[in-house]
Amino acid sequence: MTLTPAYRERLGVPLRWWVQGTMLVATFWLAVVVALPALAAWLVTAVMVALLVAALWSYGSVHLAVADGTFRAGRAHIAAAFLGTATVLDAEETRRAAGVEADARAYLVLRPYLKRAVKVEITDPADPTPYWLVATRHPEELARALTALTHAG
Repeated sequence: MTLTPAYRERLGVPLRWWVQGTMLVATFWLAVVVALPALAAWLVTAVMVALLVAALWSYGSVHLAVADGTFRAGRAHIAAAFLGTATVLDAEETRRAAGVEADARAYLVLRPYLKRAVKVEITDPADPTPYWLVATRHPEELARALTALTHAG
């Protein structure tokens, strides 16, 4: 039995988004509390808080995982046999790879609050996707795990 390299990461939204969302809801509450009865203002604000929490939690719920011979990024997964080179990109390279140098067929898992990424070549001849571009907080660790995965597979 061989041990599979393991890497797991959740691309949760940063704390500042939660703080800014809270300030937005507080500002909204101030606007409605003067226009509506207190109970209605609190009910509307509670709905706003629920929507904020749902939106931020959902947006930040993307997971990256390297385990059991598979690389998972968001909803997609691919076997180690079809992975090529994993390249760590700095902020500028990530911006170019996601912008002017992007291939429309590529699979992207990007978040605006993550400036670095890993570009993973796809070697499956039946797959039209040339590469995956995956934002991460730890690009070196992800690239190491992917490299170990391809060598183990």
